[in-house]
Amino acid sequence: MPLLELNDVSFTYPGQPPVLKDVSLSLDPGERLSIIGPNGAGKSTLLKLIVGLLSPGKGEVIAFGQARRQESEFQDVRRRVGYVFQDPDDQLFCPTVAEDIAFGPLNLGKSRDEALEIVDQVLAQIGLSHLRDRITHRLSGGEKRLITLATVLAMEPEVLLLDEPTNALDVENEARLVEILKSLPQACLLVSHDAEFRAEIAPTGLELTGGRLHRVG
Repeated sequence: MPLLELNDVSFTYPGQPPVLKDVSLSLDPGERLSIIGPNGAGKSTLLKLIVGLLSPGKGEVIAFGQARRQESEFQDVRRRVGYVFQDPDDQLFCPTVAEDIAFGPLNLGKSRDEALEIVDQVLAQIGLSHLRDRITHRLSGGEKRLITLATVLAMEPEVLLLDEPTNALDVENEARLVEILKSLPQACLLVSHDAEFRAEIAPTGLELTGGRLHRVG
């Protein structure tokens, strides 16, 4: 059974031409797909529809075998799908790195001690334990990017949605990100302009142009 499906989904922002037109997509367990397309093609919009941050004007979003329509039905999806936003500042809002990473587990009902244990485990996993007590807004752009991934991994998601994850990364941190992502078992939907990165992480490609999604390569 696919983990995520879009069936003939269309979406239009008010006062604008349609962004997505009858888009269909299926992501199976362990599968990794990349989505390419020009700026403004609707790639980020597609990811937001999957987790219910936007609602389709037409079509159906199915996650983990269930059609999702109401906000309450997407709350479970957001616990099981880790969405790394294009801009880390949209995702990091606590004073310190540890607090940002602990936020998700605490919301899932973990105790403070359990949440902090998860913080230490995730940071050790991605080799960033030295950032644990840093003030988040003082991190470099590349460090913020990696910490947003840590906040997602702390939730133990079944699927990763990655929106331009190499933005603001220098060569060293991009290599670290590649190493981390290749070691993870989750299915992944990747939006990226970086062809080399796509080839490493999600070589099977889909192209979004003119509101429609086509398999490429």
